[in-house]
Amino acid sequence: MKNFIDLKNLPASDLRKILNDAKKRKKLRNKLNTLDVDKGSPLKGKLLIQMFEKSSLRTRLSFYLAIKQLGGSTLTLRPDELHLSTGGESIEDTSKILSTFGNAFMLRTDDDKKIDEFKKFLSIPIINGLSPSSHPTQILSDIFTVEEIKKKPVSKLNITWIGDSNNVLNSLIAASVKFSFRLNVGCPKKYQPDKKILDWAKKANKKIYIFNDPKKAVLNADVIFSDKVISLNDKVNKKKKLKHFERFKITKKLISYARKDCIFLHCLPRGKEVDENVFYSKQSKVWHQAFNRVHVQKSILLYCFGKLR
Repeated sequence: MKNFIDLKNLPASDLRKILNDAKKRKKLRNKLNTLDVDKGSPLKGKLLIQMFEKSSLRTRLSFYLAIKQLGGSTLTLRPDELHLSTGGESIEDTSKILSTFGNAFMLRTDDDKKIDEFKKFLSIPIINGLSPSSHPTQILSDIFTVEEIKKKPVSKLNITWIGDSNNVLNSLIAASVKFSFRLNVGCPKKYQPDKKILDWAKKANKKIYIFNDPKKAVLNADVIFSDKVISLNDKVNKKKKLKHFERFKITKKLISYARKDCIFLHCLPRGKEVDENVFYSKQSKVWHQAFNRVHVQKSILLYCFGKLR
C-alpha cells in the first residue's frame, strides 16, 4: 500500500514507473470503448471512495473512469452529507469507516492538515486530488502529456509557467526537481512562489528561474503552462489582483517569443489569463491534456495498490 500525496515526497523512479505504465495502458485502449475494462481487470472488486470539499470536473471524471477501466468501482461522497462536517464525527472515526468499506480514498480538500490526519488513521491508500499546497495528480499527468506530444524526455525541454504562484505551480516546481527540467516562472513580484517550496528545490540542487518580465520568462520555451489568476475561494481584492497580472496575459504576441513549436497547457477551468485566439489555437493542447488524466490516474491507482507492471 502506498499513498500519493505530494510529488516532493515520492521517489523520482516511482514517478517514472507510473508514467511508463500509463503509456503502455493508453496504447492498449485504442480499440476499446470508454467503459470497457482493461485486460486482466487488475482492480476487480476494488472500491475507490472519493470526497470533494471543493468543486471538481476533470479530477472527478478521470478517477471515475480510471477505476472503472481497471475493473473496480467508485463512490463519491459530499462532505455536507457526512457526520464529519455536520455531526461532529472525528476524522479518526471517519477513517475507520472508510477503511472498512473502501479500498482507497481520494480527497480534494481545502485544508492540507486534513490529508495528514486522514493519512494517520486510514489503513487504505490516500490520494491527494488537490489541496491548498499541491495538485500532484494534475502535474504528473501534464508531464505525461508534454512527453507524449514532444516525443522526448521533459528533462530536455524548457518549461515555463506564466501566472499566479499557487498549488499547481508548487507541484510543477516539485516535478522540475524529480524530472530534472529547467523551469522558468513568470509572475509579478508580489506573487512569487512560496519560499518553502523554493528552499526545498534549492536543497535538492535545483534552481527555479523567476522573471517579473513575461517576455523573458517565455523566451525559447517548449511548453507554457498557465492557470486561473483568481482561484476558487481566493480571498483577495480580485480587481486589484487582475490588474497586477495584465502584463502576464497569454497572447499570440507573448507566445511569439517562445519556440515556434511551443505548446500551451492549462489545467482548467480558465479565466481571463489567456486570449481565446491562443486557447483555441493549434498550439493549445488543453483537451488532450485533460483526457490524458484518465490514463495517468489509472497508473497512480495501480501504484497505490502495489500493482504496477
